[in-house]
Amino acid sequence: MKIQGIVPPMATPFKEDETVDEAALRAEVEYLIGSAGVHGLAVGGSTGEGHTLTTDELRRLVGSAVEVAAGRAPVIAGIIVDSTRQALEKARALADLDVAALQVTPVHYLFRPSDESMFEHFALLAEAAAQPVMVYNVVPWSYCSPVLLDKMMREIPGLIGVKQSAGDLKLLADLLHNSADAGLIMSAVDALLYPSFALGAHGAIAAILTAAPELCLTLWDQVQAGDQTGALATHLKLLPIWNAIMDDNLPANVKTALALQGRPAGVPRRPMPASSAERRAAIKAALQAAGMPVRD
Repeated sequence: MKIQGIVPPMATPFKEDETVDEAALRAEVEYLIGSAGVHGLAVGGSTGEGHTLTTDELRRLVGSAVEVAAGRAPVIAGIIVDSTRQALEKARALADLDVAALQVTPVHYLFRPSDESMFEHFALLAEAAAQPVMVYNVVPWSYCSPVLLDKMMREIPGLIGVKQSAGDLKLLADLLHNSADAGLIMSAVDALLYPSFALGAHGAIAAILTAAPELCLTLWDQVQAGDQTGALATHLKLLPIWNAIMDDNLPANVKTALALQGRPAGVPRRPMPASSAERRAAIKAALQAAGMPVRD
């Protein structure tokens, strides 16, 4: 299935003992695809606290999402690790699942590989993986430049695209200008999805999509239809929501946004705390201002 449009990176619901709540995940998959009508799903990304998941947990979560999706929308699996060996281990664990692509970060520990080593990392993974690979370009100190991304998309068979996650729209614009013909370019510039779509991004995989899927679908449709007035109005509803959830505790804040909408998402994994009372109030106010249904 084609990856495009609105692809929310799912929150991973954890119970109070921090075990995975697969029933809650399945309910959220059905809501996002069956009710909201999103174009795809990503499981095990940053919003999903993928860096905390064991290989077995990731496989179970992705398998559950694929089963519930039942071919109605593509499912992308996240891999957030610190070595080629670890990435290959997770890719092998997912090899038999009907996954549209693997969304893989550069290594995220302190030290950055050279461009040559980064290229080799993704080349080895793309060669070994059963599914196509996307670069999840998110780690600030291990960042892949537009030039390197272009080279990887053009020269590595099986590497099909990039999720561009810098807050700098200029980097996304450069990538779209030079590489839109090289592969799939998905925006994760949450605050600026409107200009991302207007510039030609093939879609988005971004936390704001999970917090407000219907509004993001409206924005996507408006931009595709050339309705700039409507798109700007929707952007102005989404921006305060992003401002309310965006901080170092983003996954927990997304879970708070979901819970306020009656979509249980559980607790974050320690050491990250639940949203503060002040943050919860800000998120609630932003959702209400956007006209979204909110529960106490």
